[in-house]
Amino acid sequence: MIFTIIFLIFTIIMMVTAILAVREKNIVHSVVYLMIFLFGVGSLFIFMGADFLGAIELLVYVGAVVTLIAFTLMLTGGKEVE
Repeated sequence: MIFTIIFLIFTIIMMVTAILAVREKNIVHSVVYLMIFLFGVGSLFIFMGADFLGAIELLVYVGAVVTLIAFTLMLTGGKEVE
């Protein structure tokens, strides 16, 4: 029962952050929401017993892809989209 509740909490957080990442006009905020979403995905993999897949998700996507996007935005001066 407790596993179902934890799974639903992670799923709701992931759905909200995914929607916010797509709808946000500020690109930096969108990257932060994407990072929170990917942390949730990695956490769910670890929670379901796929430790290696969860660790790879956290290292590759959160550690590399989101960092690359964040540095690109900082270097190019990401502005709001109208």
